[in-house]
Amino acid sequence: MPRLNLTDPRFKLAAYLAIASLIMLASGCSTSKDELLPHGDTTMMDVWDQGAGGSSNSTSSRQLLDARQDLRRPLQPHQAGALDDNARFTRTAQNEIYSQFKRLPNPDLVMYVFPHLSGSDPAPIPGYTTVFPLYQRVQYAMPGERTEAY
Repeated sequence: MPRLNLTDPRFKLAAYLAIASLIMLASGCSTSKDELLPHGDTTMMDVWDQGAGGSSNSTSSRQLLDARQDLRRPLQPHQAGALDDNARFTRTAQNEIYSQFKRLPNPDLVMYVFPHLSGSDPAPIPGYTTVFPLYQRVQYAMPGERTEAY
């Protein structure tokens, strides 16, 4: 049976790591609930005002409200046109029932197969007509793309 060597550097490192982890574990439980969440007569509005720069009647709070009001300015007339351009692509209850992506026409092609011989033991195949679509899959137009014939 191997003997435990207390002077081995690996043993010392493992011991230091164990002690450090126990200290960290014990320090995590050292705070109290009252210290972490103090009780008092302050409301959430008081906490909010304090975080926003003081009480609601101070000059810094007034400056903050003025800056927020500047951000809430109405749209300029030239910006309203850009919204109208995008309104065609916006989903609403009215246009939701209509498809924005129209199906592109997929015409049927008619092919006539002439009479022929087929197979390893040539068997006569009579001529016939078959119909198949031009495109393998259904194709869709982009919104606003023209779908009617030119």
